[in-house]
Amino acid sequence: MKVVLFCGGLGTRLRDYSESVPKPMVPVGYRPVLWHVMKYYAHHGHKDFILALGYKSDVIKDFFLNYSEAASNDFVLSRGGKQVDLLNTDIEDWTITFVDTGATSNVGERLRRVKPYVENEEMFMANYSDGLTDVPLNGRVEAFKKRGKVASFLAVHPPGSYHVMRLEEDGLVKAVEPIGATGAWINAGYFIFTPAVFDYMKSGEELLEEPFGRLVKAGELFADPYTGFWQPMDTFKEKQHLDELYNSDAAPWVLWDSKNGK
Repeated sequence: MKVVLFCGGLGTRLRDYSESVPKPMVPVGYRPVLWHVMKYYAHHGHKDFILALGYKSDVIKDFFLNYSEAASNDFVLSRGGKQVDLLNTDIEDWTITFVDTGATSNVGERLRRVKPYVENEEMFMANYSDGLTDVPLNGRVEAFKKRGKVASFLAVHPPGSYHVMRLEEDGLVKAVEPIGATGAWINAGYFIFTPAVFDYMKSGEELLEEPFGRLVKAGELFADPYTGFWQPMDTFKEKQHLDELYNSDAAPWVLWDSKNGK
């Protein structure tokens, strides 16, 4: 199944990194977070990618055009370094379509601009390029097929350090709660769509606003609640957390490694 990945983010809260590279190329370990997202899908058998590019798209193109398999795979070096025999590979069987969807386009517009590449599919997946999870993907796909609806997304309880304040009308604080303890659900991406989703979209609209509103009214939008691991990389603190998990050889999203680590 084809996988559309939105790769246009500026990453303003990761400024130390994103001034020189686009947000999807900020590293977790020694590979960009985008690579980790793609490896997750490839692990589940979905290796036909469409990258909806925007800010600093040349950096993403150059990464794959000059990709070094030896950086993340075992290999045998011989003939004084003249010959490298890889013992396994990452991307040899991937197909990657690079599509310029505009430097300032929102997610909804990026999705609209890749319509020609997915409109003849029975269904396709889409996702942000900076959130990692261990959710069982193919079980979600099967559930989506059985429902016969147009769209679904992964719903999670929000992580992080934000707190919800319960106030009286005069501003008196009645309670302070971690947002994750409120029972709220948020959109975590990992979308599954049929091409009918484009019937609910208009030029320039943000995906989660008008198009999703129309899908809700039509009864065509489902959420898949998940309480397992999901972590975005919106801030430097979140990047540090992902690096720590990865370097501990216990990263939950690294399903492709038998040790569930690097």
